[in-house]
Amino acid sequence: MATPKTNLTINPQRLWDTLMETAAFGGTPKGGIKRLTVSDEDKKVRDWFKAQCEALGCTVEVDEVGNMFATRPGKRKDLAPIAMGSHLDTQPTGGKFDGVLGVLGPLEALRTMVDMGYESNAPIMIVNWTNEEGSRFAPAMLCSGVYAGVFTPEFAYSREDRQGIKLGDELERIGYKGKHKAGAITFSAMFELHIEQGPILEAEGKMIGVVTGVQGMRWYEVTVRGQESHTGATPMGLRKNALLGASRMIEAIHQVGMAHLPGVASVGLIENRPNSRNVVPGEVFFTVDLRHPDERVLDAMEAGYQAALPKIAADLKLDLEEKCIWKSPAVKFAPELIRCVQQGADQAGFASREMASGAGHDAAYIARVAPTTMIFVPCLGGISHNESESTTLEECGAGAQVLLNAVLAHDAGLA
Repeated sequence: MATPKTNLTINPQRLWDTLMETAAFGGTPKGGIKRLTVSDEDKKVRDWFKAQCEALGCTVEVDEVGNMFATRPGKRKDLAPIAMGSHLDTQPTGGKFDGVLGVLGPLEALRTMVDMGYESNAPIMIVNWTNEEGSRFAPAMLCSGVYAGVFTPEFAYSREDRQGIKLGDELERIGYKGKHKAGAITFSAMFELHIEQGPILEAEGKMIGVVTGVQGMRWYEVTVRGQESHTGATPMGLRKNALLGASRMIEAIHQVGMAHLPGVASVGLIENRPNSRNVVPGEVFFTVDLRHPDERVLDAMEAGYQAALPKIAADLKLDLEEKCIWKSPAVKFAPELIRCVQQGADQAGFASREMASGAGHDAAYIARVAPTTMIFVPCLGGISHNESESTTLEECGAGAQVLLNAVLAHDAGLA
């Protein structure tokens, strides 16, 4: 593998300051970020990102589902760009680093190249993918999925949040429904930098995770219907308690995860109706999230979950509605890019280990249409999707340095 001729060093303090600066867009009193996709806060950080990239000489383009592509020219016009990217949207109680590091780390890498007057062979691109989180508009990784041909733009536009607002209307409102067709702005490879969102790197004292793939994921929506009735006047044996049924189902789902380790099975959203203290609940809606790195085991988890719920509903004389809303198969990343990341970590002198990602990422869909890999850095206690999500200046800097090293190594091989 070719080695880059210039050993460029990023500025960790500048990266950290940039992370803290952008945390003000949707910042929360507890020190996190609430920057739901295509919200007013998202528009502010998008406008900021666009201005920063243009100041570096990049051309910024937006596709029809709001994905942003900032490109700095290379020496050779015949080469497609090398992309780096992630997302700037967050959970309702999100942290400062999930996704954001994967956009601002590349920005720091590009700033370093510009500062040093370094010209790459291929153009270098930074991507901000729309609606990675899937919190406001399900499913997750929606618009990288549109880019990869998994979903249609029309499907994305039709997604509604819990208030009935459509993603397509919000893209129009904030001015980020671009003119380019999804997938028309191409690149030859993509690297995604991210916090691990798990405890392994911290526990093993490793600075860099060399990510080999992403485990498979499936999301479901479940509605349990019983009968609303007065809590004081309805005998226990005559109740059709939807919440009781849902609670037993949630326990059964937990047991599915425990029976298929290292797989996980989770319920993260629940709505109890009418949610009154003296009414037996008549309807409960909840979501299910199943994950495993082996698709065959994930099939078994799905079968176990789907067998358990109807039995519980029947035992309690409840009606059940269940549907799968999203499937993301297990992904293996490009070996040639994995080698670049490993080389980049070794070059910088950082302890590393190979690992699969437990969380979903835009890279999982992009791997369907272009060679792709990821770089992980530790996060304190493995905590993410939480306002207390934390990593250090040194860890962020290490990730950005390895990212730059890996991109330059890949670019050197194109000479």
